[in-house]
Formats: sequence, structure tokens, C-alpha cells
Amino acid sequence: MTRPGLSRRALIAGAGAAVVVGWNTTTRAWADQPGQAVEQLPALDGTMTLQGTGLEHFSSDFGHIVTQSPRAVLRPASVRDIQQTVAFARRHRIPVAVNGQSGDAAVVGQAGLESHSSYGQANPRGGIAIDARGFNRVLALRPGEAVVEAGATWAQLTDAALAQGWAPPCLTDYLHLSIGGTLSVGGIGGAVQRHGLQTDTVRELDVVTGTGELVTASRERNRDLFEAVLAGGGQVGIIVRATLALEPVRERSTVFTLAYDDLDTYLADQQKVLADGRFDLQVGNVVRSADGQRWRYTAELVAHHDTGHPVDREALLAGLRPVAGETTVTEESWREYAFRVDGFAGYLRAAGFWDLPKPWLSLFLPASKTATFMREAAEVLSAADLGAGLLLFYPYARARVNTPLAVLPDEAVGWHFDLLAFPAPGADIPAMLQRNRRLYERAVALGGKRYLIGAIPDMTTGDWQHHYAQLWDRVQRAKRQYDPAGILTPGQNIHAS
Repeated sequence: MTRPGLSRRALIAGAGAAVVVGWNTTTRAWADQPGQAVEQLPALDGTMTLQGTGLEHFSSDFGHIVTQSPRAVLRPASVRDIQQTVAFARRHRIPVAVNGQSGDAAVVGQAGLESHSSYGQANPRGGIAIDARGFNRVLALRPGEAVVEAGATWAQLTDAALAQGWAPPCLTDYLHLSIGGTLSVGGIGGAVQRHGLQTDTVRELDVVTGTGELVTASRERNRDLFEAVLAGGGQVGIIVRATLALEPVRERSTVFTLAYDDLDTYLADQQKVLADGRFDLQVGNVVRSADGQRWRYTAELVAHHDTGHPVDREALLAGLRPVAGETTVTEESWREYAFRVDGFAGYLRAAGFWDLPKPWLSLFLPASKTATFMREAAEVLSAADLGAGLLLFYPYARARVNTPLAVLPDEAVGWHFDLLAFPAPGADIPAMLQRNRRLYERAVALGGKRYLIGAIPDMTTGDWQHHYAQLWDRVQRAKRQYDPAGILTPGQNIHAS
């Protein structure tokens, strides 16, 4: 796959940067001039640069906590560029990681693009960052299925599919994330109760392994690699293309927002809705009360339908016990609801929160221990911990998630606890990170697991071994087989020695 319409000469001229010609084997550094000790890069359709316009985007991520500049950025114009770069990096033990935040340039200045990494997970630690902008197309749409390059965003795919009456079965709340990035960690959203994670909707992948080999993988073909890549944290391969399921889209979304002051009532109602499946989407969050003295719980429940066929609102709310008189019901287009976070993101940007450090914490809790954990967390967390952000808190059915490396608690029902903090300027970020660590340890003690995007400091090999439990040997074998030099995505720190 070569990117059409891209001239190597034009890319070099446009980069405004020193172009890498090879690797100095004596100094173990990139070289922009040939020399006796310089092993030259293979010919590229795109470019490898040492510096220049936009390079600062690759030194950090959405969390703005971990900062380390890569020593080079590959802007690929073909899959072959990625293959040859990875093979070259393997020979010289140079770390490599894909950065998805450059994704779809068309929406820059609107909602804004971001990586799904908040604590350096996608940082190559002084190695090669691969700019996902080089492979960000929707390649094909057909009934029930889409083929996309991994750097395309969910927003791109959603709009392209909607034009033909289709939509991805499950979406993250914020859509301007690369598809390859969310598939590398799982990808969770309000449809998890029906469709599982985004990784559960994948039918086929094209993957460049840590040896530079291009492999097509699915549940029927090269299944070991397929399952090692999905939610695998980028440890064994680079997703370059994905075939994804689509479903027919409904035209309208009716959104029910229910308020709760009592935690036990909230938990019971949410699990009731989960069990009977009356809604198409089900999320919820934890907010401060109007007087700022306590936490409240909000369920956001969505029913999709077609124009002229409204839902039975009374039936959908039957048997639920929210605070009387505070339930709101609104109706909007399917697309308006799917892109609902764009307005909130615009506010955060305008208010100056977007580019500040964000110590996010994403956990999965067993239902039997969720009330215990939430009560303890409520005692620890304050309004300042959220800042302008929010705390997502909603259940999922374990049986809907069929991605082996998407590690979840071993109970039929679990809860997603997702602290999406946007602290104010001057917040004590190191203290918040240590708070994350303590909450993580408490969750683990109660049988909980982490989601790979969160900011949890001091993760050790022992922590990861406990996280993966009986899967740990499988995870290690896959790393040895598909990334024998250990160069891929070191920022996850899963295989640190």
C-alpha cells in the first residue's frame, strides 16, 4: 500500500527539517549526512526527520505529564515505509511507537485531535515516533463492513459510514481518536453493554510485526497475532489496516438523564437496565451536588429510533427510582449524540484546560465490590480532583467482551470507573498521581483491573504479572515471537526488565 499523490521530494521540502539518512553505529545516533560508520536507511516513500514543524506534538501526549522527545519522526507514505523502518530499528535496537494524535488533519481547529495515551504510553522514549497521518484513509465501505487505515479517526469513519446509512456499533465518547490507537487498548463506550469493546467489532487486521513483517490476521487466520494485537498495548505489532463491523444506523436518539443521591439505588437501577437491555446506550457519571457538599450520581440512558417512531418514554423508565422531578428527556439526531463531546472539548480548550496536565485514572471493578470502592473513593476525591472534568461510572456485562487481552475482573457484571480529570492551573499533579496509585492498589485488592490509558505511576513487572494473571505467559510468548528485539511501544512499560 503506497499513499497516492505523495512525492518524496515534496515531503522533504515541506518538512522544514533535517532529514535522516541513516544511523551512526559508533555514536548510536541518527545522522543527516552519509559517513563511514553510518548505515543508510532504506529508500522511503515518505520521510524520516530529526526536527521541524509539528515535531513537538510527538514529545508528549494528551496527559501532558510525561515528556520526552523522539530522536526521529517517520512520516510514512506507504506501509512499506513502516515495514522497512521497523526492520531497520530492530537491527539497531531503536524503540518505535505510533502516535495517533496527528490523525485527521481535516478536523484540526475544530474539535481537535488527540492520542488515547495520557501517561507516555505512546512515547518511543527517544526512539522513532511514527506519524499516523501517513495512513489515515477510509478505504472501503460496504454493507455491514468498513476497511480503514489505522490512522483514520472514529469521527472520519462515522461520518463516512453515516452517508451510506451505517455506523460503527460502538464508539468512544470522544471520536477524534485514531482507530489503531483505540484498538490497541480496547476502546470502550456506552454500547459496551451490547457490543463489547471496539476490539470486539474487528474482523481483520493488517499488522507490521516487530520484525518488519506484514501479516494479515483474523479469528480464522493467524489468530494468535490477532488476539495479541487487539488491546495488546502496541507490544507485538503496528496496526496499519483494519476491517470493522458496521450496523444500520437509526435516525434519532432519545436521551434520558436520571439523577440519584443514593449510591445503592444508582447501582441497582443501572444494573437493572443492564440486565433487561431496554436502552441502546448506557453510561453514567459522578458529579458534585449543587451546594458542593456531596457526590451525586447521574445515569445517561439512550434509546435509538427512526423519525416518526418515538420511543415509549414511560415504559423505558418503568421501575427505576431516580430523584423525583429531576429526570430530563431530550431528543436529537443520532449524529448529534455521537458527536456530543465536541462542544465540551471546545469549552475545555477555550477555558485553557485542554493543554494542562491531566492525571486520568481508568479502572474496571467487580460489581460485588463496586459500592465499597466508590464509597472509599468518594471520601478521597474532591471537586478539585475533577477540575473541569468528570468521573464516568457505569456497568458492563463481562460476557459481551471477547477480546482476550482486554483484562477485566472475573465477575459477570463489572463497573467502569473512569476519572477524566482536568485540574485547574497549579494543581499538585505529583500528589494526584500518587492518589491514582493508591486507588489503583485498592481496586486491585478488591479484584479490579486497570485500563491501559490511565496515569498510574510506578507500575512494576510484578504489577503487570498480577494484572494479566493466567494470561501473563501468553503475553510474554507473544512479545518474544513477534517483537524479539523488544522495540515496540516501550512507554507501556509492560515488559521492562
